Amino acid sequence: MVTLDERPQLIDALSALRDRVAAVRLPLPLPDTPRARQTRAELLAQLDDYLVPRLKDPDAPLLAVIGGSTGAGKSTLVNSLVGRRVSESGVLRPTTRTPVLVCHPEDHHWFAGMRVLPQLTRVWLPQADQDHPADEPLPEENALRVETASSMPRGLALLDAPDIDSLVVENRLLASELICAADIWVMVTTASRYADAVPWHLLRTAKEYDATLVTVLDRVPHQVIGEVSRQYEALLDKAGLGDVPRFTIPELPESADGGSGLLPDSAVAALRGWLAHRAQDPAARQQAADRTATGVIDSLDTRLPELAAAVATQYAAAVRLGGAVEAAYGEQAKRVRKELGRGAVLAGDARTRWRGYPRDSTADELLDAIVESLAALLHCAVSAAEEQVREKWRREPASEALGPVPPGGDREAAERIGVEVRRWRRVLEELAEEEVRTVERPSTSRTALPDADTVAALLAAALLGGRRTRPAGERLAELLGAQAALRLRDKGGELVLMYVDRVLHAERDRRLAPLQALDVTPEPQAELIAALSVLQKEK
Repeated sequence: MVTLDERPQLIDALSALRDRVAAVRLPLPLPDTPRARQTRAELLAQLDDYLVPRLKDPDAPLLAVIGGSTGAGKSTLVNSLVGRRVSESGVLRPTTRTPVLVCHPEDHHWFAGMRVLPQLTRVWLPQADQDHPADEPLPEENALRVETASSMPRGLALLDAPDIDSLVVENRLLASELICAADIWVMVTTASRYADAVPWHLLRTAKEYDATLVTVLDRVPHQVIGEVSRQYEALLDKAGLGDVPRFTIPELPESADGGSGLLPDSAVAALRGWLAHRAQDPAARQQAADRTATGVIDSLDTRLPELAAAVATQYAAAVRLGGAVEAAYGEQAKRVRKELGRGAVLAGDARTRWRGYPRDSTADELLDAIVESLAALLHCAVSAAEEQVREKWRREPASEALGPVPPGGDREAAERIGVEVRRWRRVLEELAEEEVRTVERPSTSRTALPDADTVAALLAAALLGGRRTRPAGERLAELLGAQAALRLRDKGGELVLMYVDRVLHAERDRRLAPLQALDVTPEPQAELIAALSVLQKEK
């Protein structure tokens, strides 16, 4: 068991582990993601709001969080334990919107700062309103109202949390977070709802953490108090919680909705005495705090590997999603190269222009047609790759985080491809012009230098037309010389492949960008396990 004296090495290990937990990202909607996200949130809440503060300040007051379902009577119970109204109770559900913490005036400094629950802003009522608080809910969000009462025993604070089954999501999340900050969990249920799933989930969680736990069975009709108490005790025994202290509060006029908000002292005296003993008896106090702290630390041995496994599952899913994209575009890249090799670009209008060149088609018209045909081939390849990705991602639940894949490509893709192919044409024309300038002609020769546009058109046809455009290569050799023509074709071939790869890689990277933006990496898994290993040595 952890003894709550000051242990710097243990605190350092927990702080480092906390940073590793905070660094975990679980963006992909996998089947285990909701549970993993909840585990991460609970770990951060327990480390930030309870464990690290408790180890740093072992002498701080015990914090007993009063939790339970809607209408369980938590606020009435807190008011009755304090002896005056400090928390709103009534028929409006959910009643408790802003959590209320009440402590002895001399313990106020422990909770006025950000030692625990640092994410909640502290608010106080004006002193004149202390006897009539909470007629209207406070408007602050992410706020904690701190009250003081001299009737509270020193060394103990009560926190009235929102309903754990509130219709308001934010209230449910806050309730769970507040319970994670507790030294003592006080679970309140009623005679009509003691078998509900929600309170039992919290009871089992408390057992899992081996937290200091007490249960209150509230609003039990007098005529069935014995029977209901026995049934509740049997359920606790069955769940392995038979040793948990139980307190029963009968149904009273004061506990009804719209009542005075204060139960008779006799109804809560036993619970008040139990809590006061835990706060004021040194041995009982240490046992309560040590048990909860030890339970939380020991639970990390299971919860952190589970979180690390969820991180690994996220990374595996990201690898599958990315691999589907890489495979689809890799397959299309091979197909495009094969199509280029067999002269597939020389089809449709491009083939017509080539057949009519130079009698019925100009060099510029031939080059235009080749550019359009090459762009169409690349757009077809991108569309096929996107369709493959869409089919594979459809079977991956994680792909929901990345948005839909347009079927058959999209207009924007066609425009981007067109821009790149036109850039290729300009570079090809510049290459032809450069080569023409280097052509050597004898000073006595009357033959004019070849036209750069003609050279560019012939080069494009020779590179992309396959066997059907062999005459284009022969004509280049006549115009430039065999060596120059061969050199130009080598450079032009490299240029074609460079731009083809550029188009396909750009579209592939666009498809991968949303996944890469999620930054799902394997490192957090190893970092979590390493941080847990350090903590286990310090325990």
